[in-house]
Parts: sequence; structure tokens; C-alpha cells
Amino acid sequence: MIAVRDLRIRLGGALIVDGVELDVADGEWVTIIGPNGAGKSTVLRAVGGLVPYEGSIALGDTALDRLTRRERARTLATVAQSPVVPPAMLVYDYVLLGRSPHIPPLGRESASDLAQVDEVLAVLDLEAFAGRRLETLSGGERQRVFLARALAQEARILLLDEPTSALDIGHQQEVLELVDRLRAERGLTVLATMHDLTTAGEYADRMVLLSGGRVVAKGTAREVLTAELLARHYRVRVRVIDGEHGPLVVPVRR
Repeated sequence: MIAVRDLRIRLGGALIVDGVELDVADGEWVTIIGPNGAGKSTVLRAVGGLVPYEGSIALGDTALDRLTRRERARTLATVAQSPVVPPAMLVYDYVLLGRSPHIPPLGRESASDLAQVDEVLAVLDLEAFAGRRLETLSGGERQRVFLARALAQEARILLLDEPTSALDIGHQQEVLELVDRLRAERGLTVLATMHDLTTAGEYADRMVLLSGGRVVAKGTAREVLTAELLARHYRVRVRVIDGEHGPLVVPVRR
């Protein structure tokens, strides 16, 4: 579903991503991890068509640079770390923005667009918040609204950039369980970035470790989350314990 080949990205003249190769199969969940400055979010933004790049990115059988903005928005949806929230916007109107790729230029939303928004709000248990202003919601509630807008696009690919970074542990689990359930129900393909290594390993089918803008390891959580790899690239001492759903990464004091 996603094929990245020899990806190079320069920002401000500096080479941030250098020769990254990445594949995500249809219906798979792949999470990119790595220390700060490794290039994780930059790779995700390139796949979303938000930054210029060298190399190639394909979504299905089509090169990303051959898709129009509208076609790209119908193919993939992005949940950014800190989405821009227009002031005083109601939850319903914000989720309705996800239907923009399906509304003709100078047209307006149809009954089917409104029905899709109603369905997404129901699926994410947000119906009671539809008339609330987005800025009045808690962090976990807002994150569900951001996800609702992405799902309203009806895109098959979901890009999640640190989807739980601002959430407490309970809301982290709530959001990730929801994404995993929707992935199964809707046949979504998920490409994410995450800092919490244990949590990332519990949900991802495969992981990609970036360091210095390069892929230094990839595979299952048990293949990537090893004490040796994490010590080398994160410069940290950890103990890795084999858990029920994946490795548990525990920092160890020096």
C-alpha cells in the first residue's frame, strides 16, 4: 500500500532523511521509532505529500507525485501532532472538513456527506460532543475528534504522527485500541510515529528504527526493541522484558 524508495529530504539545506526504504502492506500497522531528530515526522510528512523530497513514494500502484491534492486526500488521511484548530469551531463542523475531498469545487456537502459524519461521530462515541466547541474538550476527547475528521475522509491509509504524545496513559490506550479496532473493521493501513517504545511495540505489526535520518533496523517489535539497538541509537540503558503483547522497555539508572 505504501512503498518508499531511496527517500532523501533536505530542510534548510540540511539532509534530514538519507536514503530511507520503507514498505507498508495493505492492512498493516507499521510504526517508525527513533531518537529526537532522527527524521520520523519528516518521513511521515513526505508520505503525506507535505514536504518536497528526492526518491520515490508510491501509494498502491500510483506515484505520490502523480496524484492531485484531492486524489491524495481521498487516498490517505493524516492526524498531526498538533493540528491547527480554528477558533470557536464546533466538533461537527470540524469533522465535516474531512469530507472536503469529496465535495466538488464551489459545491456544498450532500446528504451522504452528512450521513458519513454522523456515522463517524457514532463510531467514536462523539455524538454528545457534536455541538461543543473543540477547544472546550479534554485532550483525549480532542484526539478522538482529530481521528474522526481523518476517518470522515474515507481514506484507506491513516498517517498518525505521535497520536498519544499529549495524552495520559488511560487515553493513550483508548485511542490506540480504537485505531486498532477501526483498522480491522475498515481495512485501514496505518503508518505511525511514536516515542513510547513499549506502547508502540504492543500495537505495531512491524517497526522501523531511524537514527540520523537512516533506517538502522526493521522487523517485529521483538527484533527491533533490543537492549543493544536501543543503547546504540538512543544512548540509554534499558532492560527489555518479554511481555504478552510485545517487549517491555524499562529504563535503568546509570
